[in-house]
Amino acid sequence: MSYKPAVQVYGEEPFYKNGLSFATYDEAEAEAKSLSCRWTMVRNYRVEESDEPVNYRWDETLQKAVGLESK
Repeated sequence: MSYKPAVQVYGEEPFYKNGLSFATYDEAEAEAKSLSCRWTMVRNYRVEESDEPVNYRWDETLQKAVGLESK
């Protein structure tokens, strides 16, 4: 299981996700908060569980998502 950030914009009902999947809820929430600051017109954000493989991690020092290397 992984966690995906999702944001909702004003005037629309659906939540939108990008291709990022995180190992923990907290990492995905940090990215969702970051997205809500970078995107315009965000009215809400949340974290959704997913079956997609984890492909990013949240870097506290950089305060951004960092892609995982393919092995």
